[in-house]
Amino acid sequence: MSRFVLITPDVSFDARLRQAVAGGLQGGVQTFFTTLLPADPHELFASLDQEHPEVLVLGPEVPLDEALRFATVLNVGFPELSVIIAAEPDPDFLLHAMRAGIRDVASPHSDPAQLRVLLERASQSFAHRYRATAPQQAPESNKGLVIGVFSPKGGVGKTTIATNIAIGLGKVAPMSVVIVDLDLQFGDVASGLYLDPEHTVTDAVSPAASQDSLVLKAFLTVHPGSIYALCAPPTPVDADEITPDQISRLLEQLSEQFQYVVVDTAPGLPEIGLAAMEKCTDVVWVSGMDIPSVRGLRSGLDILRQLDVLPDTRHVVLNMADAKTGLTVQDLESTIGAPVDVSIPRSRAVALSTNRGIPVLQEPVKDPATKGLNRLVERFNPAWREKSQRKLHRRVVV
Repeated sequence: MSRFVLITPDVSFDARLRQAVAGGLQGGVQTFFTTLLPADPHELFASLDQEHPEVLVLGPEVPLDEALRFATVLNVGFPELSVIIAAEPDPDFLLHAMRAGIRDVASPHSDPAQLRVLLERASQSFAHRYRATAPQQAPESNKGLVIGVFSPKGGVGKTTIATNIAIGLGKVAPMSVVIVDLDLQFGDVASGLYLDPEHTVTDAVSPAASQDSLVLKAFLTVHPGSIYALCAPPTPVDADEITPDQISRLLEQLSEQFQYVVVDTAPGLPEIGLAAMEKCTDVVWVSGMDIPSVRGLRSGLDILRQLDVLPDTRHVVLNMADAKTGLTVQDLESTIGAPVDVSIPRSRAVALSTNRGIPVLQEPVKDPATKGLNRLVERFNPAWREKSQRKLHRRVVV
């Protein structure tokens, strides 16, 4: 049985793909040495040695326009099938590939090890989607993590934390991460990622997008860090018409399409933020190392406990930690009534990266703050969560 189907006249690429499969993947490869794609997917399926494959690879020399057309048709009729295309990862092409429902883009020159990683990821995506379409499967099983980043007070580096989480997760699951800026009036995700988005949250909550996830995907902005972004409206006035119900629907849709949805929120607990929190699987609480931040966090947590809207999985982050401020981690913990999970020291490298619009985790920067940020990102890695589920909260030391 061939789990993988390849269409390409490139014999060298075929050999590398077969090496990738032979290097540890189950199943075989069926190759069609041609540049022609059928008008109807059923024509392809009729030629296979099984009813439907798991992964279809459109290799080098297949015309890209035809490949995008065929992938779009497959995405509508056979959404569980994972499609990989071999092409140079140009940002404009990545956007078109995402809109067509393509799972991954591989370089035509990828070696077997690189191809194996893509095939493993595509197979996992097929398994998730296939289970989701099975009648006996609960619909929640296919949803990704929704990670909300919150703080009752502004000025604690919440957006910096959110953008670095997204970039870090983009390395774990390339093109399976989207960051959403729900600070609708004064959001900084666009500047934090050095983006000039054509579309924003306003477009993403329109009736057309809320009814069709393909339309919604067209409103996302591709970022070079292998993630997507949905930025805040350009002016505060544009945010006035967006409702909590629309935000709930938006996060529901995105969680069905992406492995990770990172949500940056406005300071405090506005209605939009509470609506987002109800959809979050994980909440990251960010506090600075100052008394107003700590007291604000305690008040916010107390209110949310009373409202019973706190997700089970929370992560308390002490940002810009500095032992010279007169406060200790133990002071913060005793005040908020919860342990600090990750401490990120004050860092000039982080401040510089924020001003440049390039998150510090996007580049190989050696800095104590990057270690803390990487520890935070690791908490959302399925392998780490499974291994550490009984030790989710550990004491940190500044």
